[in-house]
Amino acid sequence: MSTFQSTIYQPVIGLEIHAQLQTDSKIFASDAVRFGRDANTLISPISLGHPGTLPFLNKKVVEYAIKMGIAIGSEINEWQYFDRKNYFYPDLPKGYQITQDKTPICIGGKIKVKLKAEEKYISFHHIHLEEDAGKSLHEGDNPFSFIDYNRAGTPLIEMVTDPTLHSSEEAFALVSEVRKLVRYLGICDGNMEEGSLRADVNISLRPIGSTKLGTKVEIKNMNSIRNIQRAIEFECTRQAAMLDAGETIIQETRTFDAHSGRTSSMRVKETMNDYRYFPEPDLAPLHISQEWINEVKSTMPLLPWEQEQELMDQFGLPVYDAHFLADTKEMALYFKEAAAHSKSYKAISNWLMGPVKSHMNESLLHIQDLEISPKNLAEIVDLVEQGVVTHNLAAHQLFPLCLQETAKSPKQLVEENGWGLADNNDELINFVQEVIQAFPDKVKEYHKGKKGLIALFIGEVMKKSKGKADPKLVNQLVQEALAQ
Repeated sequence: MSTFQSTIYQPVIGLEIHAQLQTDSKIFASDAVRFGRDANTLISPISLGHPGTLPFLNKKVVEYAIKMGIAIGSEINEWQYFDRKNYFYPDLPKGYQITQDKTPICIGGKIKVKLKAEEKYISFHHIHLEEDAGKSLHEGDNPFSFIDYNRAGTPLIEMVTDPTLHSSEEAFALVSEVRKLVRYLGICDGNMEEGSLRADVNISLRPIGSTKLGTKVEIKNMNSIRNIQRAIEFECTRQAAMLDAGETIIQETRTFDAHSGRTSSMRVKETMNDYRYFPEPDLAPLHISQEWINEVKSTMPLLPWEQEQELMDQFGLPVYDAHFLADTKEMALYFKEAAAHSKSYKAISNWLMGPVKSHMNESLLHIQDLEISPKNLAEIVDLVEQGVVTHNLAAHQLFPLCLQETAKSPKQLVEENGWGLADNNDELINFVQEVIQAFPDKVKEYHKGKKGLIALFIGEVMKKSKGKADPKLVNQLVQEALAQ
Protein backbone atom coordinates (compact mmCIF):
# COMPACT_ATOMS: atom_id res chain seq x y z
CA MET A 1 0.00 0.00 0.00
CA SER A 2 1.34 3.45 -0.89
CA THR A 3 2.30 5.68 2.03
CA PHE A 4 1.38 9.37 2.17
CA GLN A 5 4.43 11.41 1.30
CA SER A 6 4.79 15.18 1.29
CA THR A 7 7.68 17.62 1.21
CA ILE A 8 5.46 20.19 2.97
CA TYR A 9 3.42 18.41 5.65
CA GLN A 10 4.12 15.91 8.40
CA PRO A 11 1.23 13.76 9.65
CA VAL A 12 0.80 13.62 13.42
CA ILE A 13 -1.24 10.62 14.53
CA GLY A 14 -2.49 9.41 17.89
CA LEU A 15 -4.48 6.25 18.57
CA GLU A 16 -7.02 5.37 21.23
CA ILE A 17 -7.12 1.57 21.20
CA HIS A 18 -10.04 -0.08 23.00
CA ALA A 19 -9.73 -3.71 24.08
CA GLN A 20 -12.66 -5.62 25.55
CA LEU A 21 -11.34 -7.67 28.44
CA GLN A 22 -12.00 -11.42 28.30
CA THR A 23 -13.70 -11.78 31.68
CA ASP A 24 -16.68 -13.98 32.41
CA SER A 25 -18.75 -11.08 33.73
CA LYS A 26 -19.03 -7.34 33.24
CA ILE A 27 -16.94 -4.71 34.95
CA PHE A 28 -19.58 -3.52 37.46
CA ALA A 29 -22.22 -6.27 37.33
CA SER A 30 -22.48 -10.07 37.26
CA ASP A 31 -24.05 -10.20 33.76
CA ALA A 32 -22.19 -12.61 31.48
CA VAL A 33 -19.90 -11.30 28.73
CA ARG A 34 -20.57 -13.25 25.51
CA PHE A 35 -20.46 -12.27 21.85
CA GLY A 36 -23.28 -13.03 19.44
CA ARG A 37 -26.06 -13.80 21.93
CA ASP A 38 -29.67 -12.74 21.28
CA ALA A 39 -30.18 -9.02 21.86
CA ASN A 40 -30.84 -7.90 25.44
CA THR A 41 -30.40 -11.32 27.04
CA LEU A 42 -27.22 -10.45 28.98
CA ILE A 43 -28.51 -7.53 31.00
CA SER A 44 -29.57 -6.73 34.55
CA PRO A 45 -30.90 -3.78 36.53
CA ILE A 46 -27.30 -2.84 37.38
CA SER A 47 -26.02 -2.75 33.80
CA LEU A 48 -29.16 -0.84 32.76
CA GLY A 49 -28.64 1.71 35.53
CA HIS A 50 -32.00 1.27 37.26
CA PRO A 51 -32.58 3.54 40.28
CA GLY A 52 -31.33 2.11 43.55
CA THR A 53 -28.76 -0.24 41.98
CA LEU A 54 -25.09 -0.08 42.90
CA PRO A 55 -22.05 -1.06 40.78
CA PHE A 56 -19.35 -3.33 42.21
CA LEU A 57 -15.88 -3.67 40.70
CA ASN A 58 -14.74 -6.90 39.02
CA LYS A 59 -11.29 -7.74 40.47
CA LYS A 60 -10.23 -9.70 37.37
CA VAL A 61 -10.67 -6.55 35.24
CA VAL A 62 -8.12 -4.72 37.38
CA GLU A 63 -5.64 -7.60 37.18
CA TYR A 64 -5.93 -7.75 33.39
CA ALA A 65 -5.22 -4.02 33.14
CA ILE A 66 -2.21 -4.44 35.43
CA LYS A 67 -0.91 -7.20 33.13
CA MET A 68 -1.06 -4.88 30.14
CA GLY A 69 0.68 -2.14 32.08
CA ILE A 70 3.49 -4.46 33.19
CA ALA A 71 3.91 -5.75 29.63
CA ILE A 72 4.50 -2.29 28.15
CA GLY A 73 6.49 -0.91 31.09
CA SER A 74 3.85 1.43 32.52
CA GLU A 75 3.79 2.85 36.01
CA ILE A 76 0.82 1.39 37.88
CA ASN A 77 -1.16 4.05 39.77
CA GLU A 78 -1.29 3.17 43.46
CA TRP A 79 -4.52 5.04 44.20
CA GLN A 80 -7.37 5.46 41.73
CA TYR A 81 -10.99 6.45 41.65
CA PHE A 82 -13.61 6.08 38.96
CA ASP A 83 -15.44 8.95 37.29
CA ARG A 84 -18.76 9.51 35.60
CA LYS A 85 -18.47 10.73 32.01
CA ASN A 86 -21.84 12.35 31.34
CA TYR A 87 -23.34 12.38 27.88
CA PHE A 88 -26.54 11.22 26.24
CA TYR A 89 -26.54 8.52 23.59
CA PRO A 90 -29.26 5.90 22.99
CA ASP A 91 -26.94 2.95 23.66
CA LEU A 92 -25.74 4.39 26.99
CA PRO A 93 -28.50 3.24 29.35
CA LYS A 94 -27.42 5.18 32.45
CA GLY A 95 -26.87 8.49 30.64
CA TYR A 96 -23.24 8.37 31.76
CA GLN A 97 -20.25 6.06 31.42
CA ILE A 98 -18.16 4.92 34.37
CA THR A 99 -14.52 5.48 33.42
CA GLN A 100 -11.22 6.80 34.77
CA ASP A 101 -10.38 10.41 33.98
CA LYS A 102 -7.88 11.94 36.39
CA THR A 103 -6.41 8.68 37.74
CA PRO A 104 -5.86 6.12 34.94
CA ILE A 105 -4.65 2.73 36.11
CA CYS A 106 -1.45 2.82 34.00
CA ILE A 107 0.80 5.79 33.20
CA GLY A 108 3.27 5.79 30.29
CA GLY A 109 4.76 2.72 28.64
CA LYS A 110 5.92 1.85 25.14
CA ILE A 111 5.86 -0.88 22.50
CA LYS A 112 8.52 -1.62 19.88
CA VAL A 113 7.24 -1.99 16.32
CA LYS A 114 9.08 -3.29 13.28
CA LEU A 115 8.79 -1.08 10.19
CA LYS A 116 10.18 -1.64 6.72
CA ALA A 117 13.16 0.64 7.28
CA GLU A 118 13.61 0.58 11.05
CA GLU A 119 12.42 -0.45 14.47
CA LYS A 120 10.75 2.20 16.60
CA TYR A 121 9.31 2.54 20.09
CA ILE A 122 5.84 4.09 20.23
CA SER A 123 4.92 5.62 23.56
CA PHE A 124 1.64 5.53 25.43
CA HIS A 125 0.27 8.38 27.48
CA HIS A 126 -1.87 6.17 29.69
CA ILE A 127 -4.24 3.21 29.92
CA HIS A 128 -7.57 3.61 31.70
CA LEU A 129 -10.44 1.31 32.63
CA GLU A 130 -14.02 1.92 31.58
CA GLU A 131 -17.28 0.21 30.67
CA ASP A 132 -18.43 -0.29 27.09
CA ALA A 133 -21.71 1.09 25.77
CA GLY A 134 -24.48 -0.90 24.14
CA LYS A 135 -24.94 -1.18 20.40
CA SER A 136 -27.32 0.57 18.00
CA LEU A 137 -28.79 -1.68 15.30
CA HIS A 138 -30.02 -0.42 11.94
CA GLU A 139 -31.84 -3.15 10.05
CA GLY A 140 -32.55 -2.76 6.33
CA ASP A 141 -35.05 -0.04 5.41
CA ASN A 142 -36.65 0.03 8.83
CA PRO A 143 -36.91 3.71 9.87
CA PHE A 144 -36.37 2.82 13.52
CA SER A 145 -33.08 2.10 15.29
CA PHE A 146 -32.93 -0.79 17.74
CA ILE A 147 -30.74 -0.98 20.81
CA ASP A 148 -28.93 -4.09 22.09
CA TYR A 149 -27.67 -3.55 25.63
CA ASN A 150 -25.80 -6.87 25.89
CA ARG A 151 -22.46 -5.08 25.43
CA ALA A 152 -23.25 -2.34 27.97
CA GLY A 153 -20.92 -2.77 30.93
CA THR A 154 -18.41 -4.99 29.12
CA PRO A 155 -14.98 -4.14 30.61
CA LEU A 156 -12.59 -2.14 28.45
CA ILE A 157 -9.07 -0.87 28.66
CA GLU A 158 -8.43 2.20 26.53
CA MET A 159 -4.80 2.56 25.50
CA VAL A 160 -4.02 6.15 24.52
CA THR A 161 -0.80 6.80 22.62
CA ASP A 162 1.16 10.02 22.60
CA PRO A 163 0.76 11.92 19.29
CA THR A 164 4.06 10.57 18.01
CA LEU A 165 3.07 8.39 15.06
CA HIS A 166 3.78 9.85 11.64
CA SER A 167 2.56 7.31 9.09
CA SER A 168 -0.14 4.75 8.40
CA GLU A 169 2.60 2.10 8.46
CA GLU A 170 3.37 2.92 12.10
CA ALA A 171 -0.32 2.77 13.03
CA PHE A 172 -0.71 -0.58 11.26
CA ALA A 173 2.35 -1.98 13.04
CA LEU A 174 1.27 -0.69 16.46
CA VAL A 175 -2.28 -2.10 16.38
CA SER A 176 -0.85 -5.40 15.10
CA GLU A 177 1.54 -5.54 18.06
CA VAL A 178 -1.17 -4.58 20.56
CA ARG A 179 -3.43 -7.32 19.18
CA LYS A 180 -0.62 -9.86 19.46
CA LEU A 181 0.19 -8.73 23.00
CA VAL A 182 -3.36 -8.86 24.41
CA ARG A 183 -3.75 -12.35 22.94
CA TYR A 184 -0.45 -13.47 24.52
CA LEU A 185 -1.57 -12.09 27.87
CA GLY A 186 -4.95 -13.81 27.52
CA ILE A 187 -6.82 -10.61 28.40
CA CYS A 188 -8.61 -10.02 25.06
CA ASP A 189 -9.31 -12.24 22.05
CA GLY A 190 -8.30 -9.41 19.67
CA ASN A 191 -11.12 -10.24 17.23
CA MET A 192 -11.51 -6.89 15.53
CA GLU A 193 -14.36 -8.09 13.32
CA GLU A 194 -16.38 -8.67 16.52
CA GLY A 195 -15.41 -5.30 17.98
CA SER A 196 -13.28 -6.83 20.73
CA LEU A 197 -10.42 -4.61 19.62
CA ARG A 198 -11.04 -1.31 17.89
CA ALA A 199 -9.44 2.09 17.61
CA ASP A 200 -10.20 5.77 17.26
CA VAL A 201 -7.63 7.55 15.09
CA ASN A 202 -6.67 11.20 15.57
CA ILE A 203 -4.93 12.83 12.60
CA SER A 204 -3.54 16.29 11.91
CA LEU A 205 -0.97 17.76 9.54
CA ARG A 206 1.67 20.34 10.33
CA PRO A 207 4.43 21.97 8.28
CA ILE A 208 7.58 19.85 8.25
CA GLY A 209 9.94 21.20 10.90
CA SER A 210 7.16 22.73 12.99
CA THR A 211 6.47 21.56 16.55
CA LYS A 212 2.99 23.10 16.71
CA LEU A 213 0.17 20.61 16.25
CA GLY A 214 -2.40 21.14 13.52
CA THR A 215 -6.19 20.86 13.89
CA LYS A 216 -7.10 17.32 14.87
CA VAL A 217 -9.68 15.19 13.07
CA GLU A 218 -10.92 12.01 14.75
CA ILE A 219 -12.02 8.87 12.91
CA LYS A 220 -14.19 6.70 15.16
CA ASN A 221 -14.52 2.97 15.77
CA MET A 222 -12.09 1.44 13.30
CA ASN A 223 -12.33 -2.35 13.59
CA SER A 224 -9.83 -3.43 10.92
CA ILE A 225 -6.07 -2.86 10.91
CA ARG A 226 -6.10 -2.62 7.13
CA ASN A 227 -8.87 -0.03 7.22
CA ILE A 228 -7.04 2.01 9.87
CA GLN A 229 -4.18 2.26 7.38
CA ARG A 230 -6.50 3.13 4.49
CA ALA A 231 -8.36 5.78 6.50
CA ILE A 232 -5.11 7.48 7.53
CA GLU A 233 -3.90 7.56 3.92
CA PHE A 234 -7.15 9.10 2.69
CA GLU A 235 -7.39 11.61 5.51
CA CYS A 236 -3.79 12.80 5.13
CA THR A 237 -4.35 13.30 1.41
CA ARG A 238 -7.66 15.11 2.01
CA GLN A 239 -6.22 17.46 4.62
CA ALA A 240 -3.14 18.23 2.51
CA ALA A 241 -5.34 19.16 -0.46
CA MET A 242 -7.43 21.46 1.75
CA LEU A 243 -4.36 23.18 3.18
CA ASP A 244 -2.87 23.59 -0.31
CA ALA A 245 -6.11 25.28 -1.38
CA GLY A 246 -5.98 27.66 1.59
CA GLU A 247 -8.96 26.03 3.31
CA THR A 248 -9.27 25.61 7.07
CA ILE A 249 -9.32 22.19 8.72
CA ILE A 250 -12.14 22.00 11.27
CA GLN A 251 -12.06 19.83 14.36
CA GLU A 252 -14.60 17.12 13.72
CA THR A 253 -15.42 13.45 14.10
CA ARG A 254 -15.48 11.47 10.85
CA THR A 255 -16.39 7.93 9.87
CA PHE A 256 -14.69 5.67 7.33
CA ASP A 257 -16.47 3.84 4.52
CA ALA A 258 -14.55 0.63 3.77
CA HIS A 259 -16.21 0.25 0.34
CA SER A 260 -15.27 3.68 -1.03
CA GLY A 261 -12.10 4.11 1.03
CA ARG A 262 -13.24 7.62 2.03
CA THR A 263 -13.97 9.40 5.30
CA SER A 264 -17.04 11.58 5.84
CA SER A 265 -18.14 13.96 8.56
CA MET A 266 -20.28 12.70 11.46
CA ARG A 267 -20.31 15.71 13.74
CA VAL A 268 -18.37 18.93 14.21
CA LYS A 269 -16.60 19.67 17.48
CA GLU A 270 -16.76 23.45 17.87
CA THR A 271 -15.08 23.17 21.26
CA MET A 272 -13.77 20.29 23.32
CA ASN A 273 -16.56 18.06 24.65
CA ASP A 274 -17.67 19.01 28.13
CA TYR A 275 -18.46 15.67 29.72
CA ARG A 276 -18.79 17.20 33.22
CA TYR A 277 -16.60 14.50 34.76
CA PHE A 278 -17.03 13.96 38.46
CA PRO A 279 -15.99 11.13 40.81
CA GLU A 280 -18.28 8.09 40.76
CA PRO A 281 -19.91 8.28 44.21
CA ASP A 282 -20.95 4.61 44.32
CA LEU A 283 -17.44 3.13 44.00
CA ALA A 284 -14.76 3.32 46.67
CA PRO A 285 -11.22 4.46 45.72
CA LEU A 286 -9.10 1.61 44.37
CA HIS A 287 -5.74 0.85 46.00
CA ILE A 288 -3.22 -1.28 44.13
CA SER A 289 -0.38 -2.40 46.37
CA GLN A 290 3.06 -3.49 45.23
CA GLU A 291 2.25 -6.94 46.60
CA TRP A 292 -0.76 -7.15 44.28
CA ILE A 293 1.35 -6.04 41.33
CA ASN A 294 3.98 -8.70 42.17
CA GLU A 295 1.27 -11.34 42.43
CA VAL A 296 -0.05 -10.44 38.96
CA LYS A 297 3.50 -10.35 37.57
CA SER A 298 4.10 -13.91 38.77
CA THR A 299 1.28 -15.12 36.51
CA MET A 300 2.59 -13.39 33.36
CA PRO A 301 3.46 -15.61 30.36
CA LEU A 302 6.47 -15.01 28.14
CA LEU A 303 5.81 -11.89 26.09
CA PRO A 304 6.10 -12.05 22.27
CA TRP A 305 9.60 -10.55 22.13
CA GLU A 306 10.74 -12.78 25.01
CA GLN A 307 9.28 -15.82 23.26
CA GLU A 308 11.08 -14.89 20.06
CA GLN A 309 14.41 -14.55 21.84
CA GLU A 310 13.98 -17.88 23.62
CA LEU A 311 13.30 -19.67 20.33
CA MET A 312 16.59 -18.32 18.98
CA ASP A 313 18.63 -18.93 22.11
CA GLN A 314 17.27 -22.32 23.17
CA PHE A 315 16.59 -23.91 19.78
CA GLY A 316 19.08 -22.09 17.53
CA LEU A 317 16.40 -20.87 15.14
CA PRO A 318 17.06 -17.98 12.73
CA VAL A 319 15.36 -14.62 13.33
CA TYR A 320 12.81 -15.19 10.55
CA ASP A 321 11.68 -18.55 11.97
CA ALA A 322 11.52 -17.25 15.54
CA HIS A 323 9.46 -14.24 14.45
CA PHE A 324 7.01 -16.47 12.57
CA LEU A 325 6.61 -18.98 15.41
CA ALA A 326 6.28 -16.30 18.10
CA ASP A 327 3.51 -14.50 16.20
CA THR A 328 0.99 -16.37 18.35
CA LYS A 329 1.52 -17.96 21.74
CA GLU A 330 -0.22 -21.13 20.54
CA MET A 331 2.15 -21.59 17.58
CA ALA A 332 5.20 -21.14 19.79
CA LEU A 333 3.87 -23.65 22.32
CA TYR A 334 3.09 -26.14 19.53
CA PHE A 335 6.67 -25.86 18.29
CA LYS A 336 8.08 -26.34 21.79
CA GLU A 337 6.00 -29.45 22.38
CA ALA A 338 7.10 -30.91 19.04
CA ALA A 339 10.71 -30.02 19.90
CA ALA A 340 10.37 -32.09 23.08
CA HIS A 341 10.03 -35.19 20.81
CA SER A 342 12.64 -34.37 18.16
CA LYS A 343 15.98 -32.56 18.07
CA SER A 344 15.49 -31.51 14.44
CA TYR A 345 14.39 -28.04 15.49
CA LYS A 346 14.95 -26.27 12.18
CA ALA A 347 13.14 -29.04 10.29
CA ILE A 348 10.13 -28.75 12.65
CA SER A 349 10.11 -25.00 12.03
CA ASN A 350 10.26 -25.58 8.26
CA TRP A 351 7.27 -27.91 8.47
CA LEU A 352 5.26 -25.38 10.49
CA MET A 353 6.08 -22.61 8.04
CA GLY A 354 5.45 -24.88 5.04
CA PRO A 355 2.97 -27.79 4.89
CA VAL A 356 1.30 -27.02 8.22
CA LYS A 357 0.77 -23.34 7.43
CA SER A 358 -0.58 -24.19 3.96
CA HIS A 359 -3.05 -26.69 5.44
CA MET A 360 -4.22 -24.20 8.08
CA ASN A 361 -4.72 -21.48 5.47
CA GLU A 362 -6.70 -23.79 3.18
CA SER A 363 -8.83 -25.17 6.02
CA LEU A 364 -9.17 -21.84 7.91
CA LEU A 365 -7.73 -23.44 11.04
CA HIS A 366 -5.81 -22.08 14.00
CA ILE A 367 -2.82 -24.07 15.23
CA GLN A 368 -4.74 -25.13 18.36
CA ASP A 369 -7.30 -26.80 16.06
CA LEU A 370 -4.72 -28.69 13.97
CA GLU A 371 -5.68 -32.37 13.64
CA ILE A 372 -2.13 -33.69 14.07
CA SER A 373 -0.45 -33.62 17.47
CA PRO A 374 2.98 -32.02 18.02
CA LYS A 375 4.36 -35.47 18.85
CA ASN A 376 3.18 -36.93 15.54
CA LEU A 377 4.51 -33.98 13.56
CA ALA A 378 7.88 -34.51 15.23
CA GLU A 379 7.70 -38.19 14.23
CA ILE A 380 7.09 -37.23 10.57
CA VAL A 381 10.09 -34.90 10.71
CA ASP A 382 12.31 -37.65 12.12
CA LEU A 383 11.14 -40.16 9.50
CA VAL A 384 12.30 -37.74 6.82
CA GLU A 385 15.53 -36.81 8.61
CA GLN A 386 16.39 -40.48 9.14
CA GLY A 387 15.83 -41.23 5.46
CA VAL A 388 12.87 -43.56 6.04
CA VAL A 389 10.65 -41.54 3.66
CA THR A 390 11.33 -38.70 1.25
CA HIS A 391 10.22 -35.18 2.12
CA ASN A 392 8.02 -35.16 -0.95
CA LEU A 393 6.20 -38.32 0.10
CA ALA A 394 5.91 -37.11 3.68
CA ALA A 395 4.47 -33.74 2.65
CA HIS A 396 2.06 -34.92 -0.03
CA GLN A 397 0.97 -38.35 1.20
CA LEU A 398 1.94 -39.09 4.79
CA PHE A 399 1.02 -35.70 6.30
CA PRO A 400 -2.47 -35.58 4.70
CA LEU A 401 -3.13 -39.15 5.84
CA CYS A 402 -2.00 -38.31 9.38
CA LEU A 403 -4.59 -35.53 9.42
CA GLN A 404 -7.29 -38.14 8.74
CA GLU A 405 -5.96 -41.19 10.62
CA THR A 406 -5.34 -39.35 13.89
CA ALA A 407 -5.41 -42.53 15.99
CA LYS A 408 -2.40 -43.99 14.18
CA SER A 409 1.21 -42.87 14.41
CA PRO A 410 3.11 -41.80 11.29
CA LYS A 411 5.33 -44.88 11.62
CA GLN A 412 2.28 -47.14 11.55
CA LEU A 413 0.96 -45.43 8.43
CA VAL A 414 4.33 -45.73 6.67
CA GLU A 415 4.46 -49.46 7.43
CA GLU A 416 0.83 -50.09 6.43
CA ASN A 417 1.28 -48.33 3.09
CA GLY A 418 4.74 -49.68 2.34
CA TRP A 419 6.17 -46.18 2.05
CA GLY A 420 9.65 -46.97 3.35
CA LEU A 421 12.40 -45.80 0.99
CA ALA A 422 13.29 -48.36 -1.66
CA ASP A 423 16.87 -49.41 -0.93
CA ASN A 424 17.10 -52.24 -3.50
CA ASN A 425 19.74 -50.89 -5.90
CA ASP A 426 19.08 -53.63 -8.47
CA GLU A 427 15.42 -52.63 -8.68
CA LEU A 428 16.32 -48.94 -8.99
CA ILE A 429 18.92 -49.68 -11.67
CA ASN A 430 16.22 -51.52 -13.64
CA PHE A 431 13.92 -48.51 -13.29
CA VAL A 432 16.69 -46.22 -14.55
CA GLN A 433 17.34 -48.44 -17.59
CA GLU A 434 13.64 -48.59 -18.40
CA VAL A 435 13.36 -44.80 -18.31
CA ILE A 436 16.45 -44.24 -20.47
CA GLN A 437 15.21 -46.75 -23.03
CA ALA A 438 11.80 -45.04 -23.06
CA PHE A 439 13.28 -41.63 -23.96
CA PRO A 440 16.04 -42.19 -26.57
CA ASP A 441 15.53 -38.74 -28.13
CA LYS A 442 15.89 -37.04 -24.74
CA VAL A 443 19.07 -39.04 -24.08
CA LYS A 444 20.57 -37.68 -27.35
CA GLU A 445 19.58 -34.12 -26.40
CA TYR A 446 21.14 -34.59 -22.97
CA HIS A 447 24.44 -35.70 -24.54
CA LYS A 448 24.30 -32.67 -26.86
CA GLY A 449 24.36 -30.37 -23.85
CA LYS A 450 20.80 -30.13 -22.47
CA LYS A 451 21.89 -31.19 -18.99
CA GLY A 452 18.64 -29.91 -17.45
CA LEU A 453 16.89 -32.97 -18.88
CA ILE A 454 18.31 -35.01 -16.03
CA ALA A 455 15.33 -33.80 -13.96
CA LEU A 456 13.02 -35.56 -16.43
CA PHE A 457 14.80 -38.90 -15.98
CA ILE A 458 14.90 -38.55 -12.19
CA GLY A 459 11.19 -37.68 -12.08
CA GLU A 460 10.25 -40.72 -14.17
CA VAL A 461 12.30 -43.04 -11.96
CA MET A 462 10.65 -41.57 -8.86
CA LYS A 463 7.24 -42.28 -10.43
CA LYS A 464 8.17 -45.90 -11.03
CA SER A 465 9.31 -46.22 -7.41
CA LYS A 466 6.02 -44.60 -6.32
CA GLY A 467 7.95 -41.85 -4.58
CA LYS A 468 9.74 -44.22 -2.24
CA ALA A 469 13.24 -44.03 -3.69
CA ASP A 470 15.92 -41.80 -2.22
CA PRO A 471 16.19 -38.84 -4.64
CA LYS A 472 19.93 -38.51 -4.03
CA LEU A 473 20.51 -42.16 -4.90
CA VAL A 474 18.31 -41.89 -7.99
CA ASN A 475 20.24 -38.81 -9.12
CA GLN A 476 23.51 -40.71 -8.76
CA LEU A 477 22.28 -43.81 -10.64
CA VAL A 478 20.80 -41.70 -13.50
CA GLN A 479 24.05 -39.77 -13.93
CA GLU A 480 26.04 -42.98 -13.97
CA ALA A 481 23.71 -44.55 -16.57
CA LEU A 482 23.81 -41.48 -18.84
CA ALA A 483 27.59 -41.35 -18.64
CA GLN A 484 27.91 -44.84 -20.08
